Amino acid sequence: MSTTPGETAFTRTGPSSAASGGTIRSSAPFTAARPTVPGSAARAGAGKQTIYRWWPSKADVVLDAMLDMATEKVAVPDEGSLDADLSAFLSATFRQRGQRPVLVGLMAQAVLDPAFGTAFRDRFLLSRRAALRGILDRAATRGEVAPDADLDLLVDVVYGVLWYRLLLDHAPLDEALAQRLASLVARAAK
Repeated sequence: MSTTPGETAFTRTGPSSAASGGTIRSSAPFTAARPTVPGSAARAGAGKQTIYRWWPSKADVVLDAMLDMATEKVAVPDEGSLDADLSAFLSATFRQRGQRPVLVGLMAQAVLDPAFGTAFRDRFLLSRRAALRGILDRAATRGEVAPDADLDLLVDVVYGVLWYRLLLDHAPLDEALAQRLASLVARAAK
C-alpha cells in the first residue's frame, strides 16, 4: 500500500497483519502527535476492535509506526569509512527532526507508563543504539577505532545530544550539527 506526502504507513507483523489488512495509514499522528484509534482504524479500513486487539495503547500503535519509519528513512550506511558512515547516519537521523512532537510524546509516555517505557526502550531506543553501535563495530573491524575506545560511551554521547535537543528544543538538530557530531565521535574513537 502506498502513501501520499504527509502520510506514513506502518505494519504489524504476525497474525494481526491479516486482521488489520497489514497496514494502518496515519497522516495526523506524525505531525500532531495525537493519534486516534478510530482515525487509524478508518484509514486502515479496519474496525476499532482490530486496533485494540493488536495494540495495547495508542502509544504502541505510534511506536510501531516509528520503528517502521526509522528502518525506512534512517538506513545503516556502509560508505567505507567511519567518518562517512557517521556523517550519513547522523544526517539521516537528524533529517527526521520533524518527528519531534511524536518522539517527545513517546518519551513522556515512557516515563508515565513503565510497561510502555520498557517496550519503547527495548524496541525503539535500543534498536537505534544498536544501529549506531554496528557502525562503530564495523569501523573497529576495519582498524579505524582504537582498541581501548569506549564505544558504548560514544553511542551515549550521540543519543544524549539528540535527546537533549529534542526535549529542550533549545538548539537545532540540523545538518551542521550532524557533521560536527560525526567528526567529534570519529576523533574520539581513534
